[in-house]
Amino acid sequence: MREEAQPARLVVAISSRALFDLEDSHNLFEREGLAAYADFQRQREDEALQPGIAFPLVQKLLALNAHRRPDLPEVEVILLSRNSADTGLRIFNSIEKYGLEIVRAAFTNGAPTSPYIQPFGAQLFLSAHADDVARSLDAGVAAATILPSKPTAKGSAQLRIAFDGDAVIFGDESERISTEQGIEAFARNERERVSEPLSGGPFRGFLSALHAIQSAFPLDHSPIRTALVTARSAPAHKRVILTLRHWGVRLDEALFLGGRDKGPFLEAFGADIFFDDSHKNVESARQHVATGHVPHGVLGRS
Repeated sequence: MREEAQPARLVVAISSRALFDLEDSHNLFEREGLAAYADFQRQREDEALQPGIAFPLVQKLLALNAHRRPDLPEVEVILLSRNSADTGLRIFNSIEKYGLEIVRAAFTNGAPTSPYIQPFGAQLFLSAHADDVARSLDAGVAAATILPSKPTAKGSAQLRIAFDGDAVIFGDESERISTEQGIEAFARNERERVSEPLSGGPFRGFLSALHAIQSAFPLDHSPIRTALVTARSAPAHKRVILTLRHWGVRLDEALFLGGRDKGPFLEAFGADIFFDDSHKNVESARQHVATGHVPHGVLGRS
């Protein structure tokens, strides 16, 4: 008898500083060194850490497993931490106290965590360490630096994720034309190549993984809602829509803002997290919602 194929798993890797608020102890480490930091964590081993910027996102991701059935991809969250196993005991104790189903972890004792992202099979990596994020992107895995942000005000059980388009979901070739040749050259390029799908950016695979989960639910009862929030406007919107249609990927909402500040729109959407490559855009966004900077493409790397 042939075994049925198992649905793909959505694996998200996250650093301890993105999951929990470790800024005070991190500042202690920078001021007084590793010995003081280790002593600080051991003394507070049974004291739960406060939730960090990405904590609500992780809760909602793991809550998707409550819908578990054979046709639904399982969600797994992996902890990647630069702590040692010894100082990381407080982190695992906190995970247990909050009831988070996180069982796999790598503690690297100060070394980069990025080498372990691919062996764990992660499709997304969230970290407060920008260099680990850059290495992950270079290896072809979606990644973002979690910035100090205002948490999303709206309380909802639905997971809401918003993405920028160029250099995040899509490649940065059009954005490069805009940056190097100007907005008129960009508009002309999009008109002339409107029927040619955009290339995939670093978050295309993660978006597809979310879509696989969404597809297992009716449109009006999905536990996930996604949005494209882009500086593009008409007529450059058409190529985006046709590209998503070509990929067979659904985005629930699309906001073509034509250069308007994204923050208020993201707050209105109720994003649990927003991903963008532009430093200007993430500065606006993080005043309203949890935000991840994607250091990719012509704007993200500058």
